[in-house]
Amino acid sequence: MASILNQTQELQQSSKVLGHVRCESYFLFSGESNLSDALRAVLYFLGLAYCFIGLSAITARFFKSMENVVKHSRKVVSVDPVTKAQVITYKKVWNFTIADISLLAFGTSFPQISLATIDAFRNMGERYAGGLGPGTLVGSAAFDLFPIHAVCVLMPKAGELKKISDLGVWLVELVWSFWAYIWLYIILEVWSPNVVTLVEALLTVLQYGLLLVHAYAQDKRWPYLSLPMSRGDRPEEWVPEEIDTSKDDNDVHDVYSDAAQRAVESGNRNIVDIFSIHSATNDAGITYHTVADTPVGSSTSKRMAKNATVFDIWKQQFVDAITLETSESKKIDSIYLRIAKSFWQLVLAPWKIVFAFVPPCNIAHGWIAFICSLLFISGVAFVVTRFTDLISCVTGVNPYVIAFTALAAGTSWPDLVASKIAAERQLTADSAIANITCSNSVNIYVGIGVPWLINTVYNYFAYREPLYIENAKGLSFSLLIFFATSVGCIVVLVLRRLIIGAELGGPRLWAWLTSIYFMLLWVVFVVLSSLKVSGII
Repeated sequence: MASILNQTQELQQSSKVLGHVRCESYFLFSGESNLSDALRAVLYFLGLAYCFIGLSAITARFFKSMENVVKHSRKVVSVDPVTKAQVITYKKVWNFTIADISLLAFGTSFPQISLATIDAFRNMGERYAGGLGPGTLVGSAAFDLFPIHAVCVLMPKAGELKKISDLGVWLVELVWSFWAYIWLYIILEVWSPNVVTLVEALLTVLQYGLLLVHAYAQDKRWPYLSLPMSRGDRPEEWVPEEIDTSKDDNDVHDVYSDAAQRAVESGNRNIVDIFSIHSATNDAGITYHTVADTPVGSSTSKRMAKNATVFDIWKQQFVDAITLETSESKKIDSIYLRIAKSFWQLVLAPWKIVFAFVPPCNIAHGWIAFICSLLFISGVAFVVTRFTDLISCVTGVNPYVIAFTALAAGTSWPDLVASKIAAERQLTADSAIANITCSNSVNIYVGIGVPWLINTVYNYFAYREPLYIENAKGLSFSLLIFFATSVGCIVVLVLRRLIIGAELGGPRLWAWLTSIYFMLLWVVFVVLSSLKVSGII
């Protein structure tokens, strides 16, 4: 972010004409600079909003691929000690807690991570750090904590309660999340003010590994490493009851293509399920954990036929992308609503065509689609940063104010969509809230740790100097406001657990009041931080 802000400031300083700052930068065409600043600001804001729509669409596809990654099982053959019969079981490869912290949190934080890492390579050799600076990461943390909680608390149906089933794991994740920003403050203000050393950068990255180990130890209740808290009534399989498991696995267009399309269009509750591992027991006592990609008991010819349809599924994704009227819209009686939905499909069509290049989720247990989705998320997020840079340039708004608001929202949009879907689809609140707390940890330990490590290693061997940080002093005030408002957020979540019995959902009035309160906390953070960086207070 530092390089983007510096470029914006240089453009503004070099383009002063008769006291008016004219932005000479442009997005696609040099002729853009001939338009009025007001018109350009409107166009860039519209482009920014359209990018948010694209991020929402690709995040839904990312979730579908993640579902296939996490539900992968391995075959375990054992012998029953009594009957001596062979027992075949399919055990989950992924631990739910590790999946939350690694796949979910890392994936949704990938815009920040990729942009910061790319910028670190571009700035290699510079003595000052570039990329997403501490101020932007604090802004992203505030967006994750307040607006995303505000959305998630409204997602369950009216009166439905969704609570954290494993409070021990959540507390571990929460402590590491807060510690990440305390650690950031220690680096910039206490240990080596305005400087990042190789040791500090290395310790920052290593703490992500410690978070994974500690959370796993808490999940498994390892002695001496876990809190003495019993696990709640988390279902063994986090599968909503309304899922219809009777569908024929050979109906590949419905399972993969149509499902992906409906998820992109509306985030349908019956589509995206992060951890859907279905189990069934036959009469012989052999337990199977079946997944859609590997139907147990199917013949070799059926499996070959299923594999042969991968390209048909992929082709169907493009057909779905250019289809303006879906099967759901055809059922609508009102012609005006049908026209409105068709127009919305027309707006979405460019994104859907681009994202149709993501391979089907049933290839390689979803890993290829998962990686491709992350690359697309990174690309769209880069365009978001470009738009925010231009908005700051043409409006004259302080770049850090844009970073606290538009840029933080843009790069955190996948976090919002991911937590929203998790709050809708999961039987508990664990994944939705874990994504919020863990994303904040990942932003610091990986999103800023890896770029710092790259630059500090280079500077150490090239110049024998540390990495210098610009404007580190301005972080202190934002951190204080963030911690104060964060306490207000966590206190309300605890009170909801004690009074209503759950962190998410509940009576509609209380859910809305909680949501409004969280949004007010975010407004307080943004306003006070913006006034501070603008020199008003």
